[in-house]
Amino acid sequence: MAERWTPADIPDLSGRTAIVTGANKNLGFHTALELARHGADVTLACRRRERGERALTELRRRAPDASVRLGLLDLADLSSVERFAKEYAAEHTGLDILINNAGVLGIPRLLTADGHEMQFGVNYLGHFALTGRLLPLLKARPGARVVSLGTWIVKMMGRIDLDDLQSERAYDKFNAYNQAKLANLVFTRELARRYAGHGPAGVAAHPGFAASDLQYTGPRMEGSRFQEAFFKIPTRLFAKPTAAGAWPSLYAACAPGVEPGGCYAPTGLGEIWGPIGRVRTPAKIADPGLGPRLWDISERLAGVSYEAPVPETKEG
Repeated sequence: MAERWTPADIPDLSGRTAIVTGANKNLGFHTALELARHGADVTLACRRRERGERALTELRRRAPDASVRLGLLDLADLSSVERFAKEYAAEHTGLDILINNAGVLGIPRLLTADGHEMQFGVNYLGHFALTGRLLPLLKARPGARVVSLGTWIVKMMGRIDLDDLQSERAYDKFNAYNQAKLANLVFTRELARRYAGHGPAGVAAHPGFAASDLQYTGPRMEGSRFQEAFFKIPTRLFAKPTAAGAWPSLYAACAPGVEPGGCYAPTGLGEIWGPIGRVRTPAKIADPGLGPRLWDISERLAGVSYEAPVPETKEG
């Protein structure tokens, strides 16, 4: 664990490229800002052009020398994921850092453009597809990292049901969110296993409890002022600043000694506050067969086939 690691410890990233999904606000914006401040060429992958352009203007105001650009990406539409990846590949020869940050939380049951449950589709499946589409560029850069976001709450709540990933039998908005976040942790471990030594390192991170407007989306969609107030009170009392919530993602992307397959987060009580370091992943995803099974299902649902990893060789 790096005691009191902060973005000031990020090394010079000049010559390196990065993509941050959902970079127009909240944790994504601050993640992109710090990567750009330290010299990386950063693409803000955003769903709406006007919001992305506002974020781009603000980022350039805060970091006038930054090399930043906007890319349009809707993770709820797999054709948009494919188009974004093709456009990025047409302008870049490699990718060093992919931050799978964008997400939705606690919303009513909706479907993506491809008919997938929205929280599963955006938080997990869209990022699975994006990583697969960008894999050749990631493999072109030694030491590339793919950082996927989890959440502290999954240690207490949520499970992965491979027979009901779309929450068709029963829908609970928080269970659906937790399942998608658990899937990100499983994906991270499986990515690290498959491409160990010859591809990008899969790493997970979660912010702990950071100020964000993410949790207000569902109550506002449902017109529930009570639910919105229910989230606002603890956020105002206990949440850390939004910028500090981005630190675990930045640590996972940039710090030396990060272990592929690991999860990095606040190490204090409940993983809500404290110095950034490696934390244990939930025991509920320890089954070694879970990763390959989820991977196969995800390739089919996303319509993406990852490049085959280099087979292991046996000596003697």
